[in-house]
Amino acid sequence: MDQKDCFFLGKIVKKFSFKGELLVKLDSDAPGQFIKMESVFVEINNNLIPFFIKHASLHKTELLRVKFEDVTDEEAAQALIGCNLYLPLNLLPRLTGNKFYYHEIIGFQIIDTQLGPIGTIHGVNDQTAQALFEITHKDKEILIPIIDEFIHKVDRSTKTIEVTTPEGLIDLYI
Repeated sequence: MDQKDCFFLGKIVKKFSFKGELLVKLDSDAPGQFIKMESVFVEINNNLIPFFIKHASLHKTELLRVKFEDVTDEEAAQALIGCNLYLPLNLLPRLTGNKFYYHEIIGFQIIDTQLGPIGTIHGVNDQTAQALFEITHKDKEILIPIIDEFIHKVDRSTKTIEVTTPEGLIDLYI
């Protein structure tokens, strides 16, 4: 399995017990949907290795407590701390309307209701307090906050997102 065919699920952040249980920080608004997983890909040395799950449960609502079948002690668990977890893209629930996954909108055109075409989304910065569209406009980058109130329409068939940005925001970049 290649990473391009998968989505980032989360990161193993620490051990939970001396029996090899681990805590995973999920990159999800709905962590409960991942409790019944049978397996996951763990990134080790830039390779995705399948690990089968013996059991999983939520821990303090935002972490997933996982016990892998072949991880039976603290030493084996310690070796996995800091590893990223992935699942195949086909396991993502299909979104409709104005909801979208960040990876699916790369290449979409942003059209402002007042200014017209702005540019092409080349990335999403979700490392800040507010996620941002990263848009290429000629030779410049424009950043637009991903806020529901700004987004009017996501059209998957035309690969466009219609937005209304605050007056002057786009002018800061052009």
